[in-house]
Amino acid sequence: MKKYFADDCIFADEKGRVFDKPKLIADITPLPAGYSGTINIENAQSRIIGNTAILSYDADETETIFGQNLKARYHVTDTWLQRNGNWQIVASQAHRYYEDPAVGESDPKKFADFIGTYELAPGQTRSVIVEGDKLFVERNGKKEELLPETSDVFFRKGTEGRILFRYAATGRVDALIDRRNNEDVIWRKIGK
Repeated sequence: MKKYFADDCIFADEKGRVFDKPKLIADITPLPAGYSGTINIENAQSRIIGNTAILSYDADETETIFGQNLKARYHVTDTWLQRNGNWQIVASQAHRYYEDPAVGESDPKKFADFIGTYELAPGQTRSVIVEGDKLFVERNGKKEELLPETSDVFFRKGTEGRILFRYAATGRVDALIDRRNNEDVIWRKIGK
C-alpha cells in the first residue's frame, strides 16, 4: 500500500482527519481478533489529463464484529500523479454517505407534551402538531414527519440531526432542541 501513496500526499478521511504519508501508514492497522471486513468499489469514474488522473468511486464497506454485520457507504476521490513513470496518489478525500437511523418506537401518550409553537427569534417559529399517531414539525408551510429514534428523540427523513424535547423542572416541555452535528439550536416553547 505504501507504494501507492506519494511521499508528499494529503489524505483526508471520512472523520475530517488529515494525514500526511507517515501518519496515514501509522493509522492503518490490522483488524483485531473477531473482526473482519470487506470493501467493494462501485460507480467508479475517472478523468485523465496529462500526467494527472482523478478517480472518483463509492466504497461499500461491510465490517463483521464477532458475527454482527455493520455496513457503511463512502464516496472517495483520489488524485493520482505520474512521476518518473510511476502513478501515485497525491491527494485523497473520503466522506460517508448520510443514512437515516432505524425507526424506533414512539410513545403517542407523550405527544400532547410536544404539541405547540416554538420560537427561535421574533418572527421565527415552528409548530409541532399531531395527526393520528404521527408527530410533525411545520415551518413556513412545510410539514415534515418526526420519526422516532427513541420515544424522546426524533429525526426527519433524509435530514442529518435530531429533534429532542426538553422538559423544565416543572415537568412541562419548554423547548424543542434541533441538534445538528452535536450542537444545539434551541427553540423555546411559547404560549401554554
